[in-house]
Amino acid sequence: MLPKNKRPVEDIRVEDDSDSDNNSTSSQRKKARVGCLITSRTSVNKKSNSASSGVVEPSANMGLEDVNMQDIDEDLHSRQLAVYGRETMRKLFGANVLISGMQGLGAEIAKNLILAGVKSVTLHDEGSVELWDLSGNFLFSENDVGKNRAQASVQKLQELNNAVLVSTLPTKLTKEQLSNYQAVVFTDIDLETAIEFNDYCHNHQPPIAFIKTEVRGLFGYTFCDFGPEFTVADVDGEEPHSGIIASISNDNPALVTCVDDERLEFQDGDLVIFSEIHGMPELNDGKPRKVKSCRPYSFFLEEDTTKFGTYVKGGIVTQVKQPKVLNFKPLREALKAPGEFLLSDFSKFDRPPLLHLAFQALDKFKGESGRFPVAGSEDDAQKLISIATTMNDSLGDEKLDDLNPKLLKDFAYGARAVLNPMAAMFGGIVGQEVVKACSGKFHPLLQFFYFDSVESLPTEPLEPSDFKPLNSRYDAQISVFGAKFQKKLEDTRSFVVGSGALGCEFLKNLALMGVSCGTQGKLTVTDDDVIEKSNLSRQFLFRDWNIGQAKSTVAASAAALINPRLQIEALQNRVGPETENVFDDTFWENLNVVVNALDNVNARLYVDQRCLYFQKPLLESGTLGAKCNTQMVIPHLTENYGASRDPPEKQAPMCTVHSFPHNIDHCLTWARSEFEGLLEKTPAEVNAYLSNPGEYTSSMIKAGDAQARDNLERVLECLDRERCETFQDCITWARLKFEDYFVNRMKQLIFTFPEDAMTSTGAPFWSAPKRFPRPLEFSVSDQTHLNFVLAGSILRAETFGIPIPDWAKNPKTLAEAVDQVIVPDFQPKQGVKIETDENVTNLSSASIDDGAVIDELIKKLESRRKSLPSGYVMKPIQFEKDDDTNYHMDFIAGLANMRARNYSIPEVDKLRAKFIAGRIIPAIATSTAMATGLVCLELYKVIDGGHKVEDYRNTFANLALPLFSMAEPVPPKVIKHQDLSWTVWDRWTIKGNPTLRELIKWLADKGLDAYSISCGSCLLFNSMFPRHKERMDKKVVDLARDVAKMEIPSYRRHLDLMVACEDEEENDIDIPQISVYFR
Repeated sequence: MLPKNKRPVEDIRVEDDSDSDNNSTSSQRKKARVGCLITSRTSVNKKSNSASSGVVEPSANMGLEDVNMQDIDEDLHSRQLAVYGRETMRKLFGANVLISGMQGLGAEIAKNLILAGVKSVTLHDEGSVELWDLSGNFLFSENDVGKNRAQASVQKLQELNNAVLVSTLPTKLTKEQLSNYQAVVFTDIDLETAIEFNDYCHNHQPPIAFIKTEVRGLFGYTFCDFGPEFTVADVDGEEPHSGIIASISNDNPALVTCVDDERLEFQDGDLVIFSEIHGMPELNDGKPRKVKSCRPYSFFLEEDTTKFGTYVKGGIVTQVKQPKVLNFKPLREALKAPGEFLLSDFSKFDRPPLLHLAFQALDKFKGESGRFPVAGSEDDAQKLISIATTMNDSLGDEKLDDLNPKLLKDFAYGARAVLNPMAAMFGGIVGQEVVKACSGKFHPLLQFFYFDSVESLPTEPLEPSDFKPLNSRYDAQISVFGAKFQKKLEDTRSFVVGSGALGCEFLKNLALMGVSCGTQGKLTVTDDDVIEKSNLSRQFLFRDWNIGQAKSTVAASAAALINPRLQIEALQNRVGPETENVFDDTFWENLNVVVNALDNVNARLYVDQRCLYFQKPLLESGTLGAKCNTQMVIPHLTENYGASRDPPEKQAPMCTVHSFPHNIDHCLTWARSEFEGLLEKTPAEVNAYLSNPGEYTSSMIKAGDAQARDNLERVLECLDRERCETFQDCITWARLKFEDYFVNRMKQLIFTFPEDAMTSTGAPFWSAPKRFPRPLEFSVSDQTHLNFVLAGSILRAETFGIPIPDWAKNPKTLAEAVDQVIVPDFQPKQGVKIETDENVTNLSSASIDDGAVIDELIKKLESRRKSLPSGYVMKPIQFEKDDDTNYHMDFIAGLANMRARNYSIPEVDKLRAKFIAGRIIPAIATSTAMATGLVCLELYKVIDGGHKVEDYRNTFANLALPLFSMAEPVPPKVIKHQDLSWTVWDRWTIKGNPTLRELIKWLADKGLDAYSISCGSCLLFNSMFPRHKERMDKKVVDLARDVAKMEIPSYRRHLDLMVACEDEEENDIDIPQISVYFR
């Protein structure tokens, strides 16, 4: 049992229970989504209710001072906080944004900004909803036709985030009204008006960020002007790089060498600061210094250190990120002198200047004709080309050599259409630019970005009649791709794997495009997860009332509301070997395309193998914060997803994590491990023992190793010496854990390795990257110490099923209870082994008497078990990072920060601890939207089916920089043998049920000598084994059943074989997998 208290805890009286009452209330509130600002729900809802019925113009002064005192809802915005940080989020919460033009692009931008949590979004549009708009805008239904676009959008947008004030402006906009906003975005405005508005914004004090953006068919652009002088506080959003110093020379310039624990990421010209240096204190002054000649583990410091002290040991060098001032030109100047265009595709190096001209020509065409060019009209196309030619002739030295009439014709034909994939892509880009404008986080686009995906057009030429509107919701898309292609889209049988952030965007895009919306089409979506509050800031098809429901079901229902014709089936199955009875051969064979929307590599690899096997196109994408990538996996044209992989993440050695941490990541890794060991694994081991003592102890005796011994010791400790019966016992346990972790273990470590200890080579033991530890001294006056005990005792009580008393959360009463704990004195021991070998992966040390110790432990356990109440069980706790009321992260952050304090490592707050320990993947709506838009542009090519590998594009983008890098996919490796050739995409099939002899002859006819045939992990035939020749006349399927003991389910129609072959010269030939179709 735990040590007894000085006096019974029952005598402690609760002096103030208000904390516990408040906690109870907030716990109940937590289940409902309260939006960005926890404290502002009531007032915001009042505003938002009025917003939908009229015009609300927020003041530009509303915001920052109001927001700074309010809390960010970390449950809702945790993934976004991991990208932006608190300061940027607070700036966003004070930003008022105007979006003018509520066709598809405006809707996408508004969605992304409302999810991000700006203070207000005003929707401006004087036009009415047309059936044409339904191709690109997910907010409209056929019932909205004839209504004002802004007013038809406001209600659905408001549902995305009740903490954002969404209002409408359905009347003519004046430039004076722009002063109410920090940023204004125009998606459908003529150049003359745009120049007038931009001049006003550029010259306003302070400047108003101005963005003009358009998507016209498969062409689009964005222009940004954030004022004459715009300061970027953080150009890339990356954490400052750092290194651990190994030596510094007394030279001019000084050479700084760092330990080879991790490569340095410094660039020449970076500024750095130094800290914790021993022997050269002059560098610890916090003054930024410039570096040059940077190498992986060293750099030169532009500093004369000849008169400085001599470096002894220690030291951290950290990059200092510098703000950057950008000078934007107004639109009227930038049109004439655009400067350097941001490129996305180097195969189209000459494209941006041409599109710069084309969009100006289109503006002039609209001004003269009062309309867009008609799709398929040769006359309109020629008129636009003529305008462009005249404008080009007036450019003088800047005149373009080739106007590419074919491209301009395609541009003219689709000019009226706002296609959803283009709107999604540019909605992500522009949404991110607005965030930059309002926060100074990330480098803005400077200043024009042009893009086209003309390769998405069908490979077969179209007749003018193909573009004719059909009075359907797809007319805009038909005006670009033609009616026949639209029918192909509608009859597509598609499979979307995952319905999280990517999945929601894909389902919206596919519904708007009409994919799987015909009588022959079908879209299957599957996801085994349920909706959590943290999903709501990105997964826009979900609402707070959906929390706890199946993602796929809710997402499918929401997608069907966007397009009621969508033929969609939602499943809750994980895609993997265990569900091949659900996703069987027939399912895969009937598919036209697979779209991955997954968040882990293993699942991606499995789907990749299935698509490879059944030769189905796979459209792959992923995001990480502001970064995104897309990969097209096309049968026989490209390599598969699994053909190339990222290197595995470097793992810290076990001994570093457990005894010699030198950064907060090590501390948090250790803390997460201790949490799981104490609160999940040990209680689970206890239950395993109590549920079947005989079987459990037998397995431990059979194992007879150090791990078995450790398991038994933990179980005995939990049921005997550390068993808790009252909450005071739990407090005692938590207080003694503090002493064990942060005092006694440090004393033992220092005793074993004193500060002046030397290694076997004579070098100081405590040299970089090792940090010498210091024991802590517990104090109830230190709130962090008390918080650790509180979290630990509550979680310990939970595992033992002990109620939490109201007084536990009262700091004064808790401190009194902690003071009652008797803390035994600790004396370090001789001969304690502390692992220092970085190659060791298990800290359990084997002993020659493990068997005897295990026998003794089992006897003690049996004796202890008999004294337990009948039916006694513990309650293991599974780590849940996204519930801030469960004390999981409080305990882990406490463990990590106390350990960091031991080693003089900078501590982190609970949110930062959550990101690292919870392995949270940073995520924002903008990069997700962009990735899915890019993928759907490639989907057009897949459905058409006639494109070559050079027509496809893989993309890597980083919206923070911004950087867009597009390239054609890598083709698969080709293997040749005689007149045969194949790739990883090929699979040889044999129909019927051949004998082994027939199979071998079939291969021999191809010039291949099969010497080994396997099915699964079982060898069916090997030419080296004489007895295997007896199997020659047996059917292959029978051999699989008899020899491999394979149970072939009724839904399986074939059997897969791996065959090793060699040619006539006995060279091994890697042949495709062979499938025997026997049904």
